[in-house]
Amino acid sequence: MQIRTLLFAIILGAIAALAALNWEAFNAPTALWLGGTTVQAPLGLVMLGLTTLLAAFFLALFIQLQSHSLLESRRHTKELQLQRERADQAEASRYTELRQFIELEMRTIDKQNLELRGALLDRLDRLNTGIATAIEQSGNTVAAHIGELEDRLERGSNGVTLNRLA
Repeated sequence: MQIRTLLFAIILGAIAALAALNWEAFNAPTALWLGGTTVQAPLGLVMLGLTTLLAAFFLALFIQLQSHSLLESRRHTKELQLQRERADQAEASRYTELRQFIELEMRTIDKQNLELRGALLDRLDRLNTGIATAIEQSGNTVAAHIGELEDRLERGSNGVTLNRLA
């Protein structure tokens, strides 16, 4: 129980106890001045009635404040839920856009990789062809030199034999 409710119950109980213990004095008629006329009425009952009316007014005010607060809280909760849903949708949309962007970039990178791979394979083929040609030319050059050396050796051997005979 809240302190306010407990305090309200204590005060209300004290008023009821005071009225019950002093009922004779509450019921005793008294001349009451109402501003323009005088009336004979029990002052205790008039004050008790006014206190009851004041308590009812504050109770109605309290109920109205609580209901207004509850309605406002519900409205804020609905608004907050709507904003949360919008934020979730926006976040999902951003994730979708990011995924599409990444997929597009990956396709672009794959395409570039394929192009670079083709260019690299073409270059390797040209280099292989160039190397094969260079090896063949080197082999031909070596063979020509060997042939020339053989010819010189043969001519030199024949020349030495001819010179000895002559």
